[in-house]
Amino acid sequence: MNKTVAFVSLAAGLALTALVLGLPRLAPPHPASPVPTPRPATASNGSLTMTSRLSHPYITPGSADLFVTVDLTGVEVPGSRRTPVNLAVVIDRSGSMSGYKLQQARQAARHLVGLLGPEDRLAIVHYGSDVKSLPALPATPSNRERMIQYIEGIWDDGGTNIGAGLHAGRSHVTASRGDYSVNRIILMSDGQATEGITDDAGLTEVVKGIRAEGITVSAIGVGTDFNEDLMQGFAEYGAGAYGFLEDAGQLATLFQKDLRQATTSVARGVELSFELPEGVTLGEVLGYRAHQEGRTVRIPLPDFSSGQVERVVARLTVVGTRPGSAVDVTGLKLTYTDLLRNAGVESAASLSAMVTERREEVLARQDKDATVYATRALSAKNLKLAAQALREGRREEAKGYVMRNQALFHEASAVASPAAVQADLAEQQAVLQDYEQADDDEAVGAAIKRTKSRAAKSFGKITSTY
Repeated sequence: MNKTVAFVSLAAGLALTALVLGLPRLAPPHPASPVPTPRPATASNGSLTMTSRLSHPYITPGSADLFVTVDLTGVEVPGSRRTPVNLAVVIDRSGSMSGYKLQQARQAARHLVGLLGPEDRLAIVHYGSDVKSLPALPATPSNRERMIQYIEGIWDDGGTNIGAGLHAGRSHVTASRGDYSVNRIILMSDGQATEGITDDAGLTEVVKGIRAEGITVSAIGVGTDFNEDLMQGFAEYGAGAYGFLEDAGQLATLFQKDLRQATTSVARGVELSFELPEGVTLGEVLGYRAHQEGRTVRIPLPDFSSGQVERVVARLTVVGTRPGSAVDVTGLKLTYTDLLRNAGVESAASLSAMVTERREEVLARQDKDATVYATRALSAKNLKLAAQALREGRREEAKGYVMRNQALFHEASAVASPAAVQADLAEQQAVLQDYEQADDDEAVGAAIKRTKSRAAKSFGKITSTY
């Protein structure tokens, strides 16, 4: 392993362990009295509930690192009539899709058509070097027959012009956008762009433009050749979902899942912001794009469906002063358009920590759930590094990052419980086995993509990663 990389990795590992565990353990001078569980702050003024907590509700005087975790949950709407959707499915039919993949893509598209009703609109776009499409139509019985016939005529041909496919999907959805509250593109590809716009930045700008028009973009990658970072970026900037499939036979399930998410939407234009008091500094927001202006940190989030859960974890540095006093850590604000009320909503909460000189009190009052959530987010950083090392042929280094995660979760178990991280440890072991068994380029590619999907979920993109 490169010595500089090894040194940085070791330092990072030690820092992460310190952050998760907090201060060194000291034996209390007398039997500890029962300590109440720290209470999370909950706010809900509409279709989203925001639950926030600190990893360390108690800190010692001086500078302290702690984590803020914010869970966002879409309201359950049982038995409600789903929202009509204005949808374009954009299918890669380049030469690499020939055979089984395209056959399954056609089957999935047929299944999608069968799920729609007359109140929905669907455009079918397929691209290789060029783009062909069936313009958006209401999904009436006669139009569904027409759509199915059109799907049967899709055959593999040409290169991979993702940008042209996205532009076509955008134009079809835009034509009826004003008549629908839910407008969505589902993109499917098994490869990297080879024609038209081929650079990641240019393609990302296309998706940003689509999102700016109120259209959501979900991205589904099939196989091991597509650019997973780009497709995840599409979903992130497009406020949709990302999915990775090794087997195209699962496409129908993912199409159905994405349609359900789209048609049970309860909130869009979702943004979480942190207001940092004087003396509090942002270390990082783990796994999400964050924009800081002055003392305000803004984090754009995906559109939310009924029951959807996403989590944001941020590391802050706080300065405690007088023991026995409270120090403001952050103010939280959640803004979005509530689709059930058809109105803008704002929810707010604030978090503060108590200052104590008793280090054993800091440890005793450490929030178990927030510690586990923070450890997962920290482990996701290592998983991304592991995936990159594996891609570059440094298998032992990749395994080292995963073993570091195992150590982090063992440390977290001392704060929470072994049961709280049992599934996490099993998942890290599965990643190690995955790396051991990846014996050719295709297996390595699949292992990389599985790792990055796991990382996204561990960061907190729980429902928006399929």
